[in-house]
Amino acid sequence: MSQAGHTPPPPLTGAPLAITAIALALGTFMQVLDGTIANVSIPTIAGNLGVSPDQGTWVVTSFAVANGVSVPLTGWLMQRYGVVRTFVASVIAFTIASFLCGISWNLSSLIIFRVLQGGCSGPLIPGSQALLLSVFPPERRGTGLAVWSMTTLVAPVCGPLLGGYISDNFSWPWIFLINVPVGAVCAVLCWRNLAGRETPTRKVRVDGVGLGLLVVWVGCLQVMLDVGKDADWFASPAVVTLALVAVAGFIAWLIWELTEDQPMVDLSLFRNRNFALGTIAYALAFALFFGNNLLLPLWLQTQVGYVATWAGMVAAPSGVVALMLSPSAGRLMGRIDARISASVAIVAFAVSYFMRSRYTPDADFLTFVWPLLVQGVAMSVFFIALVMIVLADVPPERTPAAAGLSNFCRYTAGSFAASIVTTLWDRREALHQTRIAEAVTAVPHAPGLSPLQSLYALAGTAVRQAYAMSSLDLFWASGWLMLLMIPLVWLTRRPGQAGGGAHAAAD
Repeated sequence: MSQAGHTPPPPLTGAPLAITAIALALGTFMQVLDGTIANVSIPTIAGNLGVSPDQGTWVVTSFAVANGVSVPLTGWLMQRYGVVRTFVASVIAFTIASFLCGISWNLSSLIIFRVLQGGCSGPLIPGSQALLLSVFPPERRGTGLAVWSMTTLVAPVCGPLLGGYISDNFSWPWIFLINVPVGAVCAVLCWRNLAGRETPTRKVRVDGVGLGLLVVWVGCLQVMLDVGKDADWFASPAVVTLALVAVAGFIAWLIWELTEDQPMVDLSLFRNRNFALGTIAYALAFALFFGNNLLLPLWLQTQVGYVATWAGMVAAPSGVVALMLSPSAGRLMGRIDARISASVAIVAFAVSYFMRSRYTPDADFLTFVWPLLVQGVAMSVFFIALVMIVLADVPPERTPAAAGLSNFCRYTAGSFAASIVTTLWDRREALHQTRIAEAVTAVPHAPGLSPLQSLYALAGTAVRQAYAMSSLDLFWASGWLMLLMIPLVWLTRRPGQAGGGAHAAAD
C-alpha cells in the first residue's frame, strides 16, 4: 500500500468506537502494568527460584532494557508493516511471552522470556495512542486521549498493589499469566475492528548500524542506572565502563541517524517546536511523577512500617480520582487551550508535592492519602494536555513515529528518575543522620533497657527520622522543579491554531 492518494477512513462511532477504545486501552494497560507488577514480587520470585534478591532484580532490568530498545523502533515498524498489523502482532507476541514467563523453570529462562516480553511491548503504547487518535473524530480526540491516559496512569498504581496481592495469596507466575486472557481479548477485538483501517506502508530498508548502536547505548545506559546505586556509582569500574560506552554509543548513534537517508529513528521530528519542547516538558514532568511514585511507597514500607498492600492503598486513590476525572478532562480539551490545562495540572502536582513535604512519620493513613488525591486531579489533565501539545503539529502519517519517540524520551527520563531519587534519598539520609548524631550529647537510658539496648533504640530512631527528613527534602524540591515546567509549556504553539498541521513539521 503506497502513501500516495491514501484517504484516511472515517472515524468510528457508537458501539464499535467504544469497544475498540477499550480494547486499545487494554493493550496499553498490559504493557504499563508489567513494567511495575514484578517490582514488589522480586523477593518472592527470588526465593522460589533459589537465587538472591539482587539476582532477582534482573527480572525487572531485563524487561526495562528490552523495552527501552524497542520503543524507538516503533516508527520504522509501523511504516514498514502498518500501524494495525504492528500493534496486533505486538499484543499477540506480548501475550505469548507473558505465558512463557509464567511457566519459567529457573531464573535464566525467566530473564530470557522477560527480554522477549519487553522487546514485544515497545509498539503497544505509541500504537494504541496513534490508533485512538485515528478512530475518534477530531473534535473528540481529547476523549480518546483521556481513555489512553486513564490506562497509563492507573496501571502504575495497580501494578505494585496487584503484584503484592498475587504473590502473598497465590503464586508469582500468575503476575504474568493474568495477561493471557487480557491479551487474547485485546488482539481479537482490535483485529476485527481495525483490520480494514490499516495505514499506508512503504518498503523501508533496515538501518542495521542505527539499530546496533541503539541497542548498545540504551542497553548500557539502562544497566548502568539499574546497578549504579548498589555498586556506588562511579566508584565502580563496571559502572564507569558502562557510562563511557553509553555516551560514546549515543554520540555515534546520533551522528549516524542525523546523516542516514532512512534512519531507524526519525530525529528530524525535533525540528518541530511543539514536538521538541512538548517532549522535553513531558519527559521531565513524568520523571518527577515517576520518582515521587517510587519514593513514597519505598519510605512507607522501609521506615514507617507499612506493608506492601497498605503502601499501595495509599497511592490507589490518586488512580481512582484520575480515572473518574479523565473523561471530563478529555471533553474539555477541545474547548480549552491545552497549555492552560497543562499549567493548571502542573500547579496541582506541585501542591501535592508541597503537601507531602509536611508529612510526619507518625501521620495517620488519611494524612498520607490527601496529597495523592490532589495528584489524581493533576494526573487526569496533565498527560492528555501534553500529548496534545506534542502531537499537535505532526502530520498523521508521522504520528506513530512521533508517539514512539516521545514515549522513548519519557521512558528514559523515568529510568533516570528512579536511580536519581533512590540515590539522593540515601545520601540525604546520611547527611541528616550525621547532623542528628552531632546534636546528641548523651544517650538517654530507657526504662527496662540496658545502656547498649538504649543506644540501639536511639540509633534506630535517628535513622527513621533521617529518612523522613530526606523524603521531605525530595518532596519539597520536586514541587519547585515541577513549577519550572510552566514556562516550557508556554513556549509551545497552541494546539489547533493557524499555522499548525503539516506545515509545522518543517519548523
